[in-house]
Amino acid sequence: MNDSIKTKINDFRVEDKFSQRAINLSGSVIREILKVTERPDVISFAGGLPSPKGFPKAALLEAFTKVLTDNPESALQYGPTEGYRPLREWVAQDFTKRGVKVDTEEVLIVSGSQQALDLLGKLFIDDGAKILVESPSYLGALQSFSVQNPRYETVQTDDSGMIPADITPEKAKDARFIYALPNFQNPTGITMTLERRQELVETCAKYGLPIIEDDPYGELRFEGEHLPSLLELGRKAGATVIRMGSFSKILAPGLRIGFVIAPVEVINKMVQLKQATDLHTQSISQMAVYEAIKGNFFETHLPAVRELYREQCQFMLNALS
Repeated sequence: MNDSIKTKINDFRVEDKFSQRAINLSGSVIREILKVTERPDVISFAGGLPSPKGFPKAALLEAFTKVLTDNPESALQYGPTEGYRPLREWVAQDFTKRGVKVDTEEVLIVSGSQQALDLLGKLFIDDGAKILVESPSYLGALQSFSVQNPRYETVQTDDSGMIPADITPEKAKDARFIYALPNFQNPTGITMTLERRQELVETCAKYGLPIIEDDPYGELRFEGEHLPSLLELGRKAGATVIRMGSFSKILAPGLRIGFVIAPVEVINKMVQLKQATDLHTQSISQMAVYEAIKGNFFETHLPAVRELYREQCQFMLNALS
């Protein structure tokens, strides 16, 4: 072998073969935050980790045991990409009970809300496409969307949440969607007022701008009144709202179970994207979650979790004062 070929072999670096999309990625701020939480001397307020005291360990143990005892073949087998149908039906029925008619075919089970962000980014964003986000916005969403190399336009916020009046015709023009967290927004903690919610859905209906509503924290409200979702208000206003939900904060994040409610056209295309990503969310977790929550589980569990966070909040306020 001549010396020039030897030199080329010795100079080879696998990272030289990376795609430009991969090269453009930066490290995850959230991943670095979560690394710190592994230290026993650290109590982190940055990572969004739910309290382990709120994990329904006994209920989940019983649910997993029952699933593996009664139906191990299905629990350990491949499943439909759309998700475990009884769990999808439960989500649809839960929203319908709240006054928002949702069909099972409008529900997709995903591997946590983060996968929903990834799939929606792939669905809507071309290289350089414009998307609208709150200022500031959730780092995990920005990280996920940035893989598709969008062009960000920011919408200003204040103590009442996003300011829909800042969605000018110029900003809305050619934008693929607007991403919003109306309840206890991350990172500000602000909840969007009812007036702002109504203004937002009406503005987006006027401009034909889809809304991605991310609501991981809404069920944890321990004081104040419940406000209607953007999904509910959007349907009345004629806006397209894609709602993301999660069991991470109300059950346990290690289950990696979330869901998307969207028009069937959106769900069908997300199913195709998910098939290419992970085939389906793990069957055993979906079945165990359904087994745990069917019936009246949340009628007792959610009040207990809310009280836990109310007490922790008060404890922290007392300590600070």
